[in-house]
Amino acid sequence: MPSLWHSIPALLLLPASISAVTLDCKHIRVDKQSFDLSALGGPKTVHQLQYLQPSISNTTFTIDICQSLKRTKGVPKSDECAGGTRVCGIERIYNQADDSSTTERVIPIAGEFSTSHGRAMDPEVTRLKDSASNSDSELEGLRVELHGGKWPETSGGSLQKAIIEFQCARDVTGNEGFEDAAEGSMLDIKSYGNLTRRAGEDAQEDDDNDDDEDGPPELPDLDKGKSLQFVSYKPDSDGVGVLRLNWKTKYACEGAYDEPPSGGGSNKTAHWGFFTWFLIVTFMLAATYIIFGSWLNYNRYGARGWDLVPHGDAIRDIPYVVKEWTGGVVDKLKGSGGSRGGYSAV
Repeated sequence: MPSLWHSIPALLLLPASISAVTLDCKHIRVDKQSFDLSALGGPKTVHQLQYLQPSISNTTFTIDICQSLKRTKGVPKSDECAGGTRVCGIERIYNQADDSSTTERVIPIAGEFSTSHGRAMDPEVTRLKDSASNSDSELEGLRVELHGGKWPETSGGSLQKAIIEFQCARDVTGNEGFEDAAEGSMLDIKSYGNLTRRAGEDAQEDDDNDDDEDGPPELPDLDKGKSLQFVSYKPDSDGVGVLRLNWKTKYACEGAYDEPPSGGGSNKTAHWGFFTWFLIVTFMLAATYIIFGSWLNYNRYGARGWDLVPHGDAIRDIPYVVKEWTGGVVDKLKGSGGSRGGYSAV
């Protein structure tokens, strides 16, 4: 039966596709501790502003801890990171002269690029308490290291990675500062033009005052009030571009996985994880049995069509069995509804 044999390769690839899920934010297990970061899912952005006289550079770092970043409607592909990216950095230069902006760099920092560039995300998860750093060892939470990025996409390009420290803060959800749905959008050009002019005016005032302390003018904090904070982005000793972020959230606290969600109710996430794996294992066992049985019937008995499938006759009879059972239940309900106390009509 052609349709059956065409589906067999897809079934055989199922284990490979399951193993490709490299980071399940709903159930992160490390050192016998479980963490559920699914409440932090969705794109979150932080910024790095730099004054490049007479312009301003704004690098927007966008991260989705649970899935790949989605395309933005109306934005050219060249101005966004490729599919599979989990952490993306986009640098834009805002010019004072004509209130215009240009995209300077698009940096895929981390993601799953196995099918395109051959690089995997390879997440590394550790507890902060197990950190070699004395300061981190006193903290409670997780360090998640994500790989896979490279910029530029040339033979001489530098590898990239993101290191996110999820720090326990029991009174913070981790979504503070991202309540506005439009938060991820860039400020309009006029706002950046004003920032540029303001920065230029501050620099001119410093020159007029002959201040001995030379330095860039102070720029606004676009991430004020956010639980997610930018720390740094620079190459390490091996030349790998490293983005460091700090994320305060109650979901990084040990024991939070087993606590019921706020507002009451049971912890369905833990049960759903077990139920999901039960369905996957059951499906794989059933698929293996059908594939092996079909192969055996084909090679040993030369079977074709429905005769290939083990217990094909029983499977074909299922609709009729269900129909008869349903009809019997309906007849019983009708009989009980029309009962007259045991007396039959004369």
